[in-house]
Formats: sequence, structure tokens, C-alpha cells
Amino acid sequence: MTQAVAGVDIYLVPGTGASDHRAAVLAGFLGWMLDAFDFFLLVFCLTAIAQEFHKSDRAIALSITLTLAFRPVGAFIFGFLADRFGRRGPLMLALVFYSVIEFLSGLAPGYMTFLVLRALFGIGMGGEWGVGTSLAMEAAPKERRGLLSGLLQQGYAAGYLLAAVCYIFVFPRFGWRPLFFIGGLPALLALYVRFRVKESDVWRKTKQANWRDFAQVVALHWKLLLYIALFMAGLQLTTHGTQDMYPTFLERYRHFGPSERAWITSVSMIGAIIGGIMFGFFSDRWGRRRMIIVALAGALLAIPLWAFGLSRIALVAGAVLMQFMIQGALGIVPAHLSELAPNSARGFLVGFGYQCGVLLSSSVVYIEATLASHISYAWAMAETAAIAVILAIIGTALGPERHAATFAQQ
Repeated sequence: MTQAVAGVDIYLVPGTGASDHRAAVLAGFLGWMLDAFDFFLLVFCLTAIAQEFHKSDRAIALSITLTLAFRPVGAFIFGFLADRFGRRGPLMLALVFYSVIEFLSGLAPGYMTFLVLRALFGIGMGGEWGVGTSLAMEAAPKERRGLLSGLLQQGYAAGYLLAAVCYIFVFPRFGWRPLFFIGGLPALLALYVRFRVKESDVWRKTKQANWRDFAQVVALHWKLLLYIALFMAGLQLTTHGTQDMYPTFLERYRHFGPSERAWITSVSMIGAIIGGIMFGFFSDRWGRRRMIIVALAGALLAIPLWAFGLSRIALVAGAVLMQFMIQGALGIVPAHLSELAPNSARGFLVGFGYQCGVLLSSSVVYIEATLASHISYAWAMAETAAIAVILAIIGTALGPERHAATFAQQ
């Protein structure tokens, strides 16, 4: 049985769609992995691009900020489409769109063109996450939602790892542009979604009949949207504050070469993948907010080793531990946000709220680069990370939770 209040479905009846959860979660994982792969190619190539365009690290870091800042635009557009017309079509469109923009980034003749293309890439990147997450979490069995959430979200870390591997083998021989050409390959994933992934049963049964009803549902949940944006701003400060400038930190402060930087970040992403899956699994047993806070507390304790490790072994251990904890917290997010959102506006509220948090935190890379020009890279990274983690803990503790909520049917 289902009740509706002002057009809003609430959680009373077990949902369906678990039979297709493997294909849906795999599609979401691969989409986010390839999305992150494209994004982190820029992170690895930042100094090389700066040299070719005769710009400072800070100027190229602005392109990362633009990508993050335009992600809410994509979440807004593709989230509306996903809630009105289904998850699969908008997901395929987002995959093709960001792949084409990534390929064109490799052809950019100058700095301004590159900035415009990275802003457009942010639209595609922002659109993919919310749609893919809604599709996967609506199909996932609720008793394993946290575990599958951790797997899905760690597509991000896997994409970072893939970018590092490509950087090691391609960049020394061919430079940065061919890497962006490789980044056009995710468009092929749209074929997998087209032929292997089924439409969400939850969406079919709870979709609103028209735009007006849908807008009423969104308006009714404006407080939830605001909370998700602020909550995700704190978490995104932690992840982008500890990842995006880290290769540059290793180069400028530790004076490591391309292979060493890529190797260290690759190993740290293995820790991230393990952490995301483990904390997602634990959240199924002990709750979403509790495990997010535990992971973030661990990240706070890891900062000295991560930023100030005196040897290579200590530095690698700090990098692995930091990403194990940070991505452990992030791994719970798809399940946590999906459970908070109403069925008929999940694609929009989860995706747009998440990406608004990205927007609010998008200046962290620019801030770190600016601080590093006045103090050491190590202190710039450490201070930023500490403040971000503390804010994220507070935001998590003050928020709501609907652990293992059943997605309703109408």
C-alpha cells in the first residue's frame, strides 16, 4: 500500500527491480568511472598544459574549478529529463555528450577555448552521476544498497586509477593531447546501457503525470534540496581538497617525476576503492551517517602522515589511508541520498543537490593553488583538508537519515 501527500510518494511498500540490479549498478559504476577518468586526465596533465598555454598552475586550476562549477547545470537538465522521461535515455545522452567534449578538449588551440570546453564537460559530468545513481539504487536490493553504493561510487576512484595508468604509458611518449582523445571512448558505454540495462521499475510506477505535478514535488522538498547541497559541499571539499591538487603537490613540493606521481596516486586509489566498498557494507549494518562520520574522523587523523610524511613509504601510507577514509565516506552517499529523496523526483533532487554541493566547493582547488603560492604546498593541503573534514562531520551529524528505506510503489 502507498500513501501520497501533495503528490509525494512515501515509503510503505517494498520496491522491485532487484533482478536487474547487476546491470544497472555496473552501468552506473562504469559511467562514473569513465567520467572520473576524463576529469582526472586534466589533474595529471595540469603542469604540462600550463606550460603549453604559457599559464600558471593557478590559471589551469581554474579550468578544474569551472568543470566543478558547471556540474549543477548538467544535473539540473539531465535530472529533470530522467524524472520525466526515464533514466536510460538521459544517461546515454550524458555519456555521449561528455565523451565528445573530452575529445574536443584534446584539440583546444588555446587557453580560452580550453576553459570553455572544460565548462561544457562539467555539464556532462554533472548529468551522468545523478541519473546513473538513481537507476542503480532503485534497482538494488535494500539490504545490500550500501554495499552496492560503495561499489558504484568507487567508479570515481577507479577512474582516477585508470587515468594514472594511461598517464604513465601515454604521456611520456605522446604528451597530454592524446590522453584526451582516449577520453572520448566512454561514448561506447551508451551502447551497453541501450541493450543491457532495463528502465527503473520504481520510476515507471511513481513518475508524475506532468511537469506541474513534478514541480510541486520538487518545491515541497526544497529544504531537503538545500540540505543535500550543504551536506555534499562539505564532503566535496574533502574529496577534491585531497585529490585534485595532490599530483601537483607531489611534483612541486616533493619534486617527484611523472611516473612516481602517477604510481603514488594509483596506489592511493586502490585504498579508496577498498574503503568505499567496506564502509558502504558497514553502513548497511550500522547506519549511513554513523559510518560517514567514522570514516571522516579517520581522515582527520591521517592528515599529518598524508601531507608531511618524511619518507616515500610514509607518504604512500598516508595517501592510501587518506583516500581509504575519504572515499569510505563518499561510498555511502549514493544510498544515503537516494533513501532521503522521494521516488518521483529522485533523479533531480539527488543529482542536482549533489552537484550544487560540488559548485559550493568548486573553489577549493583554486584556493589550494593560491595558498601554495604563499605558504608551502604541504601546509596548504593540510589546512584545507582539516577544515573541510571538520565541516563535513558537522554537516553529516546535523542531517536526517532513512536507513534502508523501502522505495514505494504507486
